[in-house]
Amino acid sequence: MIVTHLNISDFRNYATADVALQPGANLFIGRNGQGKTNLVESLGYLSTLGSHRVSQDKAMIRAGQDAAIIRAKLHHAGRDMLVEVQLNRSGPNRAQVNRGVIKPRELPRYFSSVLFAPEDLGIVRGDPGARRRFLDELLVLRSPRLASILADYDRTLKQRNTLMKSARATGVRGAQLSTLEVWDDKLIALGSEIIDERVALVDALRAPIADAYSKVVDADHGAALEPLLSILGRDADDDDAQNSPDAATASGNQTTAERFRAALAARRSQELERGLTLVGPHRDDVLFTLNDLPVKGYASHGESWSFALALKLASAELLRRDSFAGDPVLMLDDVFAELDKGRRSRLATAIVDFEQVIITAAVIEDIPEQLTAHTVHIHAGTITDG
Repeated sequence: MIVTHLNISDFRNYATADVALQPGANLFIGRNGQGKTNLVESLGYLSTLGSHRVSQDKAMIRAGQDAAIIRAKLHHAGRDMLVEVQLNRSGPNRAQVNRGVIKPRELPRYFSSVLFAPEDLGIVRGDPGARRRFLDELLVLRSPRLASILADYDRTLKQRNTLMKSARATGVRGAQLSTLEVWDDKLIALGSEIIDERVALVDALRAPIADAYSKVVDADHGAALEPLLSILGRDADDDDAQNSPDAATASGNQTTAERFRAALAARRSQELERGLTLVGPHRDDVLFTLNDLPVKGYASHGESWSFALALKLASAELLRRDSFAGDPVLMLDDVFAELDKGRRSRLATAIVDFEQVIITAAVIEDIPEQLTAHTVHIHAGTITDG
């Protein structure tokens, strides 16, 4: 899949912008703060329904405006498609495909992209929530139906937590605990599917991430990853969970749902005391390792950066292998400035065969020559084809 044209209105620092894009490498050049990242952020939103920089859509709407619009013309398998989304300050967002109205959450069905930016170092060095978001975004890109499963789980979790907080506040147990069991059933059904999908995804990433890391650094440092499941007593957010005998000794013959139910039962009193759900996919994590040591806390800045980059390259490889839409659009935001000459060259070799790559950089000297054929210059929200 390739983007042939991007148009944005009242998005970040752009009143309006039109960018023609080509197959292969596309390079956005401009000094920091001119709007390069805003362009890749807009495309990233179409495939993930979120930003890699902010948590609220309103932050992407230009100051003083009520809405921002992102339009992208896509080409795949001989067909053209127009995908649009309108971000609103008040009221729900709106989306269209070929001028037909769709629900915004359906957008990832039509466009697939993988973005690596400096903020992604937080996936490796940040809290577990960053790693969960990384996995869930990739899950939805591979299987868009999971977006509704994740949303339903979040709603169920909030309802269950509200009920437990009420029980804690009032001291009432009987009827509320009976109602809690109903929410347990729904939480387990939705959560077990999410857990199984994440575990399968981690397994699918093992070979691609080892290969991507080796290509970038030109050395085999044993890049690996392992799921840490709270239903098995491995909750990175809660030291008490590490010593949960019921969870830790779960039978290997149990299903994920059975393990989830057993873990909830084992933590029931603690949950009621704290008014929180202490086990489930919202408490899970992933352990990243190099040479069998955790990346977080042991790896250097360069190793951590290379691991985060390898995660995104591995994600792109999975999507190009599994997605009906073909290659995802690979976007690298201000990446080459962080790499030495050797790693720049190796990264260029690793990405050159993707159908479309979009790169941002402050100076063209940072970019290997084979990636500079189509260059777009940006200054203060003004775009000129180079």
